[in-house]
Amino acid sequence: MSSLFDSTPPPPLAEALRPKTIEEVIGQTHLLASGKPLNLAFASGKPHSMILWGPPGVGKTTLARLSAKAFDREFIAISAVLAGVKEIREAIEQAQQNMSQYGKQTILFVDEIHRFNKSQQDALLPHVESGLFTFIGATTENPSFEVNSALLSRAQVYVLKSLSAAELKELLIRARKLAMPDLQFEDNAIDRLIAHADGDARRLLNLLEQIHNATSNPSASGKIIDQVFIENALSTQARRFDKGGDQFYDQISALHKSVRGSNPDAALYWLCRMLDGGVDPRYLSRRIVRMAWEDIGLADPRAMQLANDAALTYERLGSPEGELALGQAVVYLAVASKSNASYKAFNAARAYVAQDQSKPVPNHLRNAPTKLMKDLGHGKEYRYAHDEPHAYAAGESYLPEGMAQPHWYEPEQRGLETQIGEKMAFLRNLDQEAKKK
Repeated sequence: MSSLFDSTPPPPLAEALRPKTIEEVIGQTHLLASGKPLNLAFASGKPHSMILWGPPGVGKTTLARLSAKAFDREFIAISAVLAGVKEIREAIEQAQQNMSQYGKQTILFVDEIHRFNKSQQDALLPHVESGLFTFIGATTENPSFEVNSALLSRAQVYVLKSLSAAELKELLIRARKLAMPDLQFEDNAIDRLIAHADGDARRLLNLLEQIHNATSNPSASGKIIDQVFIENALSTQARRFDKGGDQFYDQISALHKSVRGSNPDAALYWLCRMLDGGVDPRYLSRRIVRMAWEDIGLADPRAMQLANDAALTYERLGSPEGELALGQAVVYLAVASKSNASYKAFNAARAYVAQDQSKPVPNHLRNAPTKLMKDLGHGKEYRYAHDEPHAYAAGESYLPEGMAQPHWYEPEQRGLETQIGEKMAFLRNLDQEAKKK
């Protein structure tokens, strides 16, 4: 006779529906479909060390567990969030015991491998090389930065993707059929629920379980779930966003490239995605100012002014009112004439100076505030440009002696730089005429 004390609670829906075979896995067809890398690996029966890199809720742990079944290996799982040297040592001892007592090899699964420091990751290397266990790591962070190169060189990296809306809908249908067939949804409510899951299978199943619990009381029994019910039952959606990780840098890259590509809609989309994800608007305002200087420059100097004004406006108003100024700035920057001529000129000049010797300032350009300096020839034969025709000392040199004009700054034929280019061409022509005299 069972009692209140020996009963065990049912597992969460996400755990209860975890696939038991590769065929049950939804998503990751680029890895699991016929002829694809993991499909071929599982079919071969020959395990290899791997790192599964992808966002939360896309099946990293599931694939690790299924690999043990596919390769007929013992499975040991540790979490780098909780584990230390003691847990690593125990896992190694267990793998040795599996081999010596049972003659079975082991798969060691390390979840959140990026949480291990260098010495902890290094501790795995000898046993990966000896074949004591096959290593499988899971990470949401870029392994290029977070996994030691020695360990990374011994493991194949597989990139897992967020589930599409169609794949999440397939998962929802399976969950309702197997665990909660009484739930009835309106079509728009299903779409809202899938959008709320944001590509995360675990989140979808947890949300579905939350809704099922909300409808289990008698007053909601038999209710057809609509979009209003979804909004009332679920908390505010937490977008998938890591303020210091790859998604952060990928999205700021997308914002910058959208501005550079003159697409205001895309620029606004990525700006709002980052604001929605909790990025500090002050960081965004700094990047917007950088975009104005790097990608627009003198083609439209108003862009620099507007970007700085937007940053100051945000400082004065804060969120959410100040965010409108940032939005207006990225729209203006996106539609403005583009030129990176100044940016390229600065980088070229800086690179030249970094590798060049310290050339002396020519005498005619030197400062001469004292009689001694004047007697030494400082400032001698300097031509005051305002006293020359067109306020330009044609043929004059402003570079160190022996240094040819490098022509780092070459204006683009866009925006204000079209006029700048015309003026520079005119001045160069004056130089050529002066040299003929």
